[in-house]
Amino acid sequence: MGKISAPRNNREFVEACVKSGDAVRIKQEVDWDNEAGAIVRRCCELGEAAPFMESIKDYPGFSYFGAPLSTYRRMAIALGMDPASTLPQIGAEYLKRTNSEPIAPVIVDRRDAPCKENILLGDDVDLCKLPVPLVHDGDGGRYVGTWHGVITKHPVRGDVNWGMYRQMMWDGRTMSGAVFPFSDLGKTLTDYYLPRGEGCPFATAIGLSPLAAMAACAPSPIPEPELCGMLSGEAVRLVKCETNDLEVPADAEIIIEGMILPDYKVEEGPFGEYTGYRTSPRDFRVTFRVDAITYRNNATMTISNMGVPQDEGQLLRSFSLGLELEKLLKSQGIPVTGVYMHPRSTHHMMIVGVKPTYAGIAMQIAQLAFGSKLGPWFHMVMVVDDQTDIFNWDEVYHAFCTRCNPERGIHVFKNTTGTALYPHATPHDRKYSIGSQVLFDCLWPVDWDKTNDVPTLVSFKNVYPKNIQEKVLNSWADYGFRGAKK
Repeated sequence: MGKISAPRNNREFVEACVKSGDAVRIKQEVDWDNEAGAIVRRCCELGEAAPFMESIKDYPGFSYFGAPLSTYRRMAIALGMDPASTLPQIGAEYLKRTNSEPIAPVIVDRRDAPCKENILLGDDVDLCKLPVPLVHDGDGGRYVGTWHGVITKHPVRGDVNWGMYRQMMWDGRTMSGAVFPFSDLGKTLTDYYLPRGEGCPFATAIGLSPLAAMAACAPSPIPEPELCGMLSGEAVRLVKCETNDLEVPADAEIIIEGMILPDYKVEEGPFGEYTGYRTSPRDFRVTFRVDAITYRNNATMTISNMGVPQDEGQLLRSFSLGLELEKLLKSQGIPVTGVYMHPRSTHHMMIVGVKPTYAGIAMQIAQLAFGSKLGPWFHMVMVVDDQTDIFNWDEVYHAFCTRCNPERGIHVFKNTTGTALYPHATPHDRKYSIGSQVLFDCLWPVDWDKTNDVPTLVSFKNVYPKNIQEKVLNSWADYGFRGAKK
């Protein structure tokens, strides 16, 4: 792999975004109480540049960076690509890098770790010393973790997990958050710590490099430190925690260390989520005791404000889920031509393009998708043929409305794994993570005769000879239309 010029930390990323016009510096003072969240939310809804808020009320020396990866332009910048790169180009680059050799992290001395510039231990530990924002009006509290990585390690297997699990500040030494039982952390807790009544060490890293955040959000089977190295083209710099044996990104802005308590829970929520709704009611959830806080000088807290599309919660998750499913299907020999999850589906619908070479292929795709580790994060799969551009919603919607037979093309799977965040789920189903899933088969039956049974698609590129198409395209401006529409 050639040299990659990706931003190595959050500060380089901010500067790169400012330089390209994809971030703006806000000099005036911004209130942590709702105002900062409102700015970020409006930026997401308008597709605006990311706000870098340099002056936070009550917190001199701290700043906010909101909506870090809520656009494909900023995702391209994070990967060291041209901001104008198309989504298929970004996806191809992601797949190329994640199919390369893993790059193991390196451990650095604490003296070389910027995240150790300020260290709070013992009685000095107080989350209120950080500019924790009230992200949405109506949230159950101020949320420390909205764009971050919660780092844990299985004590027997040794596998490390960087995951994005929301964390609400309960008091100066306590956080609570939603950890679903099917998540990696949820499985570690139920597999080992909770049955033994033991606390689970954790570290929350805030203000990660954009690719470290991408790794923490991606449902990849590759360990996140190695995945981050593969995406960036160089080893991730890690440093040992102050109060436990976990290793954290040395260039992160803020590190919070502590213990997940096995026998004590405090209330958390509600919180505006990636679905665009506030769905999970206040409840007693996984509780984190804080034992240490370390942070850089002039630290920046990253904020993702989840709500109606689009923000990082939809864009990055849909991007990585789609590509991981494409890798899975191809590994099983399915002749897929692409997989796309539109971020405005709030990463709930997979659109799969395939060469329909045999009967039942759509059902096979759905069973593989829903039965995989990725399955609980979406509940709809739409399968279209290889002549449909999966990135063109007009084509996809047309295929859905005209080729999906209401009786034979819609297949519902009941009593599957769901999440507490599904707006359409009943309160009972949310509480117990019960879901349902559906396949929309938009393929012509393989036993239909292609000449007599399959209807002809009437479109410019399908029914006219190539020479006529080329003549019309080349003469488009001469006809009096604006520009050459191709």
